[in-house]
Amino acid sequence: MSVWCRTTVLDGYNQAVSPCGEQPIYTTRAHVFQIDPTTKKNWVPASKQAVSVSYFYDSTRNSYRIISVDGSKVIINSTITPNMMFTKTSQKFGQWADSRANTVFGLGFSSEQQLAKFAEKFHEVKEAAKMARDKSQEKAEVLSNHSPESGRETPSSNQASSINGTDDEKIFHVGPEAVLLKNESDLLNSTVEQSNTNAKKWETELQTLRENNARLVDALQESSANVESWKKQLGACKEESDMLREKIAELEVQCNEASQEKQRNGQLSVRVQELEAELHDKEQELGNLRKQAEIIPQLMAQCESITSKLQTAETKNRELEGRIDVLHMDVDDSRQKQGNVKGELKKLMDVLDIKLDELHEFRRGLSRLGIDN
Repeated sequence: MSVWCRTTVLDGYNQAVSPCGEQPIYTTRAHVFQIDPTTKKNWVPASKQAVSVSYFYDSTRNSYRIISVDGSKVIINSTITPNMMFTKTSQKFGQWADSRANTVFGLGFSSEQQLAKFAEKFHEVKEAAKMARDKSQEKAEVLSNHSPESGRETPSSNQASSINGTDDEKIFHVGPEAVLLKNESDLLNSTVEQSNTNAKKWETELQTLRENNARLVDALQESSANVESWKKQLGACKEESDMLREKIAELEVQCNEASQEKQRNGQLSVRVQELEAELHDKEQELGNLRKQAEIIPQLMAQCESITSKLQTAETKNRELEGRIDVLHMDVDDSRQKQGNVKGELKKLMDVLDIKLDELHEFRRGLSRLGIDN
């Protein structure tokens, strides 16, 4: 059982997990895919995001491996053999087959330069693995020549000749017509994803508008409640002011009777002045409340405008849903057309083979006539 270690590679910030004793020689980042084991046609993502993919060299076994880990899960553990081939299927995508793992690995890079560098390193490592295999075979042959039973094949030679076989060459290839249709399908899928993104964005804006509308309604209700409360306070102040004025009149009548009453009247006059100042302040507050009450129609208009925007957003959302349905229908039609085109191409290839056979027969007849003449 191998012991796995976390090793920091040469670029300083990427890390990879490998069996202790192996040394990383190159690391890059890519999206990892594996071929669907049932259909052998579709790619299944092995990582949710770009992960580190590293070449490792085992000096004890003199072997090279490609290792990639997503968190604590090993998603690539492929030993490189001389029979393996790395194929570039697009500008940013490459693949290779591993018969030991009974799968095909695919890597999606963010740039063409990263793909080219990875392919170059794959070729270098494959050549190094080939040299290591040749050396091991030479050693095995030398040992077999010096052994008493030189006619028998050693286990090392059998093992070296059977590593990976020729199954690695069975790499999945895609025809140009299928690539074109796949590109069109990807374009439609990207359009649908963009529409879904816009719909989600509009749903978020609609939710925000609804929340703002609710806050405005609460503020309007609170303002209305405050206006009613201030009106009640103003009525109570007016009643209190009327009562105080009546009391002042009574005190003025009583003030003529005695000096003590005059002193009390003076005190009451001071109180009246304070109350008048408070009344003035209340009147100012009432004026401010009336000004604030004038803002209420503007708030109502803003609410109506927001409601109309909400309705417009809902209408656009329904239109986008209709467009999405149309795009789904277009995708289905494209798939059906793809099947029809494949059938027609097969028929044309059969007819072309028949015509080529007839042409060959005709040329043979002409050559026979020339020989006879």
